[in-house]
Amino acid sequence: MNMKKLVFLMVIAALAYGFVQDRGIYLPGISSWTRGTESSLQEAYDNRQSDIQLAGEGIVTKILADDRDGSRHQRFILRLASGQTVLVAHNIDLAPRIGGLRTGDSVAFYGEYEWNPKGGVIHWMHRDPGGRHTAGWLKHGGKLYQ
Repeated sequence: MNMKKLVFLMVIAALAYGFVQDRGIYLPGISSWTRGTESSLQEAYDNRQSDIQLAGEGIVTKILADDRDGSRHQRFILRLASGQTVLVAHNIDLAPRIGGLRTGDSVAFYGEYEWNPKGGVIHWMHRDPGGRHTAGWLKHGGKLYQ
């Protein structure tokens, strides 16, 4: 393969990667390595970082009352395999509520992490109507919520 073709393919790959990242598209087996891991969530907590797109999975340990101030949010606590807990604040004005959610259920997520002393909050697990923020999602019972 000549150098021009190689450079062209590298540019196309970089543009495709940017497109996928900007739209929060999840491609199993392809983009999973770009989404962050539980260890990066632990690092974000340890370093008091916020505004970081992360993915993870945990077990529901507590279901909280909906937050009804401003945009409505379904709220629950997840315990990750590391033992860390994180509050999930799922905007139910922009994405469907997770129906039938129970303590002990497994939930996967891709959203924005915000640090707090209790373990942090994951939010932005939906599409941005303004198209300015990376789209996130929740997965429960084989169904994707965004």
